[in-house]
Amino acid sequence: MKRIFILVLTVLGSLALNAQEAAKVNLVQTPGEFQQKELKLEAGKSYYFEVENNGVDRLVGFVIAPKGKTDKQYHIKDAYLYSTIADGEISRSNELTLEKGEYVYFCPLNPTPQYTLIVE
Repeated sequence: MKRIFILVLTVLGSLALNAQEAAKVNLVQTPGEFQQKELKLEAGKSYYFEVENNGVDRLVGFVIAPKGKTDKQYHIKDAYLYSTIADGEISRSNELTLEKGEYVYFCPLNPTPQYTLIVE
């Protein structure tokens, strides 16, 4: 019994050391644009995106896609917000890990430009 207890503690300790807490990326959308015009993130690190609707008179969403592949089939679904957001509201995405490369982010509902997201 003592060996099992020690084994369980060892496994739990190892999992805790390897667990990576996701970093929050804050974004604010105003009418027709995001305030943050470019993002640089670290490959292999876990992130989630929190988006605030600040003055947009329609619902706001959030999309990340590989650069040059912005059709819905290429959207990174885990980056979608839990819900679309009205003026004054905030929502977040699921946690996700991006591979090295160049992506774009934008709002498809309150059309914004496609902004650069570089993962190094």
